[in-house]
Formats: sequence, structure tokens, C-alpha cells
Amino acid sequence: MSRETPINLVLAALLFAMPFAALALDEPFYVTLATHMAVLALAAVGLNLALGLGGLVSFGHAAFFGLGGYAAGILSTHVLNMQPLLTWPLEIGASDQMPVIWLVAIAVSGLVALAIGAISLRTSGVYFIMITLAFAQMIYYFAISWPAYGGEDGLSIATRGAFPGVNTAVPLTFFLVCYAVLVAVLVLFALVRDSRFGAALQASRQNETRLAAVGIGPFPVRLAAFVLSAMITALAGALYADLNRFASPSMLSWQMSGELIVLIILGGTGRLFGPVAGAMLFVLIESVLGGLTERWQFFLGLILLGVVLFARGGLIGLVAGKPRHG
Repeated sequence: MSRETPINLVLAALLFAMPFAALALDEPFYVTLATHMAVLALAAVGLNLALGLGGLVSFGHAAFFGLGGYAAGILSTHVLNMQPLLTWPLEIGASDQMPVIWLVAIAVSGLVALAIGAISLRTSGVYFIMITLAFAQMIYYFAISWPAYGGEDGLSIATRGAFPGVNTAVPLTFFLVCYAVLVAVLVLFALVRDSRFGAALQASRQNETRLAAVGIGPFPVRLAAFVLSAMITALAGALYADLNRFASPSMLSWQMSGELIVLIILGGTGRLFGPVAGAMLFVLIESVLGGLTERWQFFLGLILLGVVLFARGGLIGLVAGKPRHG
């Protein structure tokens, strides 16, 4: 067992215990805060698969986060208005069931990521960063110019998505759903990292020429990782919209992409629980310092600067040392 494992277990336990402690102290607001942490961590886990394992610095993952959010919002709107989602060539009804919403979010983002990745992964470095940003901004401007689904005002969600057997309107129950999804995706991340595909993905980051020399093309490996990463981020976007009962154009903005990258850097790039540590720290800073000053981002910037200069492995790396993988 590596030194990182007990740290991961402590972080998982802290996040899980937070809403229960909040209810015991009669502070229900912190249940929502813990849910916010879990959902942002989930989104960052998605990006961490591409960035941490594959070295793909995508500045366009907000597109997938927002697509997931709008999938939840659009389905909710059609259910509320009792309108089918599509009428041609087949009539397809809408649904307010979370598993259906998640499936739609994952499918749509996967197809979009396949198209974006097929083009952007033919570049590298700053060109890859800029082309992913360009695609994300195209989707952002399309969303704000689509009045049927709110345009610049966004899209309200009247009722939270339903999950079989539980009442998601209860904040603690919704947290447990989000936490369970986060744990499942963390297990998936660990399996991918330790698989032959994960080894090839990390090799493509370190030396793509050597990877090609052993008969493995870097492009399909990176494309598969990019699509999987987008799907996970879209799943988080659907949960985020359900949490706030609102799909906002800000979910598609480049600032959201930057925020996800910040979470990963704070927690530790490529680390299993790096996104969890980063999300917990980020939300705490936003909540505590945001209540004291409107310029809380200044202090976040100082912390981020300190991590980059003195703890390049993030918070996890600072405590656990160098990773055994990658």
C-alpha cells in the first residue's frame, strides 16, 4: 500500500462525513456545499483522465460540462411541458429519470468529443489548447443564441431529476447519489490508469515516438481518452444542473474550463484523489473567503502560486511524495 492510499481514504471519509456532521450541527447549508464539492470533483476527475494521464491540456472541457447541464435542463423542460423530445423521424419522449438524463448527457458529449478530438488531437501544445478553447466557445455562443432554451438567461429546472427508489429532493439523499457516482468514477479512473490502455496513454504523454515504435498509434489512444474524459465531465454537468436546478451558459464558458484545471493543479495532476482534494479546498476557499471579501480569487491565486512553486505534485503530492504511476 502506497503512502497515497491512506490519504485517499481520509479524504473520502471526510467528504462522506461532512453532510452528516452538518445535519447534526443543524447546518443544512453544508450538505449542499458537500454536494458541490462532490460534483466539481467528478468533473475534474474527467479532465484529469485526459490531462493527468495523457498530458492533454484541454481548455474546452466546459463544453462537455455545459452539454451535460443542458441535457438535464432540456429534458426537464420537455417533461414539464409534456412535449416529446423529438417528433421526427421518430417520436421520442422526454424523461425526468436521472439514469436517462445521464445516458443522454454521456451520449451527446461523447459524439461531440469524438468530432472535436478527431480534429484537435492532430495538433499539440498551445495549438491543442487554443483549438479546444475555440470549439468550446462556439458551443457557448450557440447556447446563448438559442432562445428556445433560455438563451443568455439560461434554463431553469422545475424539479430535480428522479432516481429509482430514493427521494432526490432531500439534500442528503441527493448528496449520496452524487457521492456514489463520484466513487464509481474514481474506481473507473484507477482501473483505466492501471490497465494496458492507461499505460499506453501515459506513454503517449511521455514519449509518443517510443509508443509508436512498439506498434501502438498515439492518436487512437488519445482520442479514446479524450472521449471518455468528456463523458465523465458531462455526467458531472448533469448533476451540477440538477443541484442548482438551473443550466447556465456560464457552465459552457472558458472560465469553467480554467476552474477545472485549477482543481486538478491544487489537488495533484494525475493523482487519483487529486480532483477531490482540489475541489474540497476550492469550495472551502470560495465559501469562507467569499463571505469575507469579493476579492477571494486573489487569495486563491496566491495559494495556486504557492502550489505551483513549492508543491508541484499538489496537495496530495505534498503529503504523499512522488506517485508510483506515470
